[in-house]
Amino acid sequence: MATTSGTEQEARERASTGQRVGDRNQELTRRRWLVGAAAAGLAANRLGALAAAQPTDVSWLADAQRRPDPLPGNILKLAPIVDDRGEAITSLEPWRQRRGTLRKEWLDVLGPLASRRIPVPVLKTLAEDRVEGVVRRLVSYEIEPGVTTEAFILEPGQDRGPRAGVAVFHSTVDASIRQPAGVEGAPEKAFGLRLAKRGCTTICPRNFLWPDNHHISANEETRTFQGRHPDSLGMAKMLYDAIVAVDILLSLPRVDPKRIGAVGHSLGAKEVLYLAAFDERVRVTVSSEGGIGLPFTNWDAPWYLGPQVKSGSFGREHHQLLALAAPRPFLLVGGGSADGDPSWPFIEAALPIYRLYGEPPRLALFNHRQGHAVPPIAEQRIDEWLSTYLER
Repeated sequence: MATTSGTEQEARERASTGQRVGDRNQELTRRRWLVGAAAAGLAANRLGALAAAQPTDVSWLADAQRRPDPLPGNILKLAPIVDDRGEAITSLEPWRQRRGTLRKEWLDVLGPLASRRIPVPVLKTLAEDRVEGVVRRLVSYEIEPGVTTEAFILEPGQDRGPRAGVAVFHSTVDASIRQPAGVEGAPEKAFGLRLAKRGCTTICPRNFLWPDNHHISANEETRTFQGRHPDSLGMAKMLYDAIVAVDILLSLPRVDPKRIGAVGHSLGAKEVLYLAAFDERVRVTVSSEGGIGLPFTNWDAPWYLGPQVKSGSFGREHHQLLALAAPRPFLLVGGGSADGDPSWPFIEAALPIYRLYGEPPRLALFNHRQGHAVPPIAEQRIDEWLSTYLER
């Protein structure tokens, strides 16, 4: 029987031991891989669950796109939105062509100021305080050459950036920007403060009809404006000022340029309608009780569109502006005062344009039926709309 020398035996044992060690290492590596893969799969499942838990649309979207039943008997009959040849629009390409024409037509109505742009103004801080974890600054800036205005800027006290930014427009109250900034007035209309508490940066600019933050002087301020810009309407000034507010918002630290929203009540609702139509940087809009139809409220006032809107030859209505806002999410909130069930034809007329971009269309009407107010259910719907679509 052959014998094996000690040296050969040691070599075989070392080889055997090495093989066992290699096998064991390989098994450990395999187990680690399986554990890692399982953990990664679990993490992916968790992320998937979180993604699934984050809604892509508000749960009540379909309800807010249903035709009210019954509709009021005296609703407006709106001309359908057709292409440049007067034919039905069934695809995006003819709509894009018509959109350009429609946009130019409206800007021509508003006057040259609506299309004017200036560099981002330099801000001067006038006052600063902290409220409920929010830094609130009152700033002044030159809105036109030689013309200054003021706004509140509200930011979360903690550095959470990047964050959404929202332009907030006040209603017709003497307190002007003090209302949305939460300085005084109805707390349910303090949109700027509430959104900042939720982690957004907000700007609350003053409408030009207010010479200061404490009283309105509509007729006098309109005459002064028209002396500077005789060829532009008051609504052109409001649009111009709103666009500058968005410029400022985007210049602030940690504001995400892809997450810009706008919200306004009453007078402010009129402003956000025009801002959404003509500033595509605004991704999400809520217009509350502004009176979307030209006959609904005082659109014929000299500080808006003037008496021309009552002439039979004006030939325009605000469903065209809703179409210009497509496909960006737009919520119209009514209480049965300025907006409500009679506003439905405007939604219905613009929905086909929204659908050209895909389903579901994110254009809706919510009627809380509580008048010219912002009741708790409206607060909830407004917050849900903004938070859902600003996070998309």
